[in-house]
Amino acid sequence: MTALLHVERRRRIAPGSAANSDLPLVCLHGWGMNLRVFDLLRDALAVDCDTWGIDLAGHGRSAWDPARGGFDAQVEDVLAVLPERCVLLGWSFGGKLAIEIAVRAAGRIAALALISASPKFAQSPDWPHGMAVESLRAFSSVLDQDWQQTLDDFVWLQLRGSRNADGAQRVLTAALAEHGAPQPAALRNDLDLLAGLDLRARVPLIKQSVLLVSGQNDRVTPPGATQWMAAQLPQARAVEIARAAHAPFVSHHEEVAQALRGFLPAAGAQA
Repeated sequence: MTALLHVERRRRIAPGSAANSDLPLVCLHGWGMNLRVFDLLRDALAVDCDTWGIDLAGHGRSAWDPARGGFDAQVEDVLAVLPERCVLLGWSFGGKLAIEIAVRAAGRIAALALISASPKFAQSPDWPHGMAVESLRAFSSVLDQDWQQTLDDFVWLQLRGSRNADGAQRVLTAALAEHGAPQPAALRNDLDLLAGLDLRARVPLIKQSVLLVSGQNDRVTPPGATQWMAAQLPQARAVEIARAAHAPFVSHHEEVAQALRGFLPAAGAQA
């Protein structure tokens, strides 16, 4: 199968240090974004490891094929472009893909980093850590009316309550302007996936070491979701970033990079 997904790789600047990881760090972005959102984090890690960024289907410079829009197909398409072994980082929707990949292809994922991720996006009677169903329906309705404005509003929602929210907004907006906005059909498809996916049963099946990063003021994925995952994963380390929202790797990129620096060598030792 021809790879559908656009990948960009960066080699570390100073290989050979004992603190470096021999495994690449592969980054999966969230709904509506693209691989450019990780630029600050990847720059901060430039001496620590090789980094890969992947544009998910219909985002950035990756093609959109409606026949490959299902969750299983998207997992397969990411797997098709991953290195043979890596540390996998997933943010938001990318975190859901990362959870499933870590379970399904455990031999290829040495360790897992989840940022502002949740196994279930929508609230339910037994899950208070997500978006209210009424809010999700309203968001979905607005998306059909004006996808561009909806995406702009979502960028701001991700950053509200964060230190340097204006600067972080400029980073995300520039990523969309410079690297490519998502295709509207992909936005609709993935929002529908978010509304229905429930990966809670998959979380305890994760056997790798896990770094869980959350933002104290995240309005999209409340920190309670991270706390729930930490309780399911005795091998996990949880880090909550003060005065951060849904994109701490942008607003607090150095703090997130520091957490990863302490995680990557141990992950490499498990390779």
